[in-house]
Amino acid sequence: MVAPHNGSNNFTNPFVQPPWRVALWSVAYSSVLAVAVFGNLIVIWIILAHKRMRTVTNYFLLNLAFSDASMAAFNTLINFIYAAHGEWYFGEAYCKFHNFFPVTSVFASIYSMTAIAVDRYMAIIHPLKPRLSGKATTGVIICIWSLAVVLAFPLCYFSTTRTLSHRTLCYVAWPRMAEDPFMYHIIVTVLVYVLPLVVMGITYTIVGVTLWGGEIPGDSSDNYHGQLRAKRKVVKMMIIVVVTFALCWLPYHVYFIVTGLNKGLSKWKYIQQVYLSVLWLAMSSTMYNPIIYCCLNSRFRAGFKRAFRWCPFIKVSSYDELELRATRLHPTRQSSMYTLSRMDTTMLVVYDPAEGDGGIGGGSGRKHSLSARKRSYITSRHTEITGCNGGSVKTQNGGTPNAQPEEFS
Repeated sequence: MVAPHNGSNNFTNPFVQPPWRVALWSVAYSSVLAVAVFGNLIVIWIILAHKRMRTVTNYFLLNLAFSDASMAAFNTLINFIYAAHGEWYFGEAYCKFHNFFPVTSVFASIYSMTAIAVDRYMAIIHPLKPRLSGKATTGVIICIWSLAVVLAFPLCYFSTTRTLSHRTLCYVAWPRMAEDPFMYHIIVTVLVYVLPLVVMGITYTIVGVTLWGGEIPGDSSDNYHGQLRAKRKVVKMMIIVVVTFALCWLPYHVYFIVTGLNKGLSKWKYIQQVYLSVLWLAMSSTMYNPIIYCCLNSRFRAGFKRAFRWCPFIKVSSYDELELRATRLHPTRQSSMYTLSRMDTTMLVVYDPAEGDGGIGGGSGRKHSLSARKRSYITSRHTEITGCNGGSVKTQNGGTPNAQPEEFS
């Protein structure tokens, strides 16, 4: 989404930076590149390598991680080099890709978040309605990328390079240079920022009011409070992801709207530093999600521990191993588990018809009583109750308990 700034209005490069400043910006952008690429690749590995992580929500997180890692790898450092030096070194073909891919990637990222918000809304507000299947999830992801390509195609189509006497430029040669760049960025801002944030704001507000202000519709299980806490953690994590994205990209969109309305700002002495700052903040949005997942989700945290288990200060516990194991039973964090057994004994008395019907007479009654006791059988019913602090699971006659799968990943 940096194509408008690389635009064609400025064919001179009056903003020459001292080497020390370029070095500082290089460290800042390289840090974003390293954390974003490796962090999101680990997220992708955690989801694909562990069957327990292959859920609808996590497939959208997989798509989000792929788009973030791709934008960081293909655009972050190139954007910085072009913005800092004002010269394009990478040819016309990559110029088209460079202007095209950021919009595609950001569109895929934010609409993956929107899909998660709608999925959480349906799961919590309408729990009895059918959820997305694996094929439907794949179809939604394909639609997201298709729409992203359509939206970004004008940038690819009109991008070109121009060689001047001292340097080469990469820019978007719009048919109407005075109007088209600003109008296109307004459209992108509405479709890739305002609209999805409004949808997510509405859905998460309704979900938040339901989770923190009332009861979950249709949920009356014994493990109600445990499920409620799990749902709250999921929603809280996704709200943090969305708010982080919104804060990172807000200055970027404001920058292009303001400079589009007041073109004289492009000649301001410090405008290049402002642009590098808002560009760094926007690009840094690609590196925060893995950190958020690791801090707020136990399964992703266990996955990161497994990925970095070669580090001497990273310890993978048995609980971490169980977190990613493909099982329907979710292990409890508390060690205060208990098991209670109870033997319910009943007496079944069998009467022999040959001994009569038990008259009231003393002798025959006593004789019948002794005979009946000899023919009595004991039947037992064994009930085992196993539980932990978060709730109890009951099994009868050795049956297997019905485990409640943890909400979300």
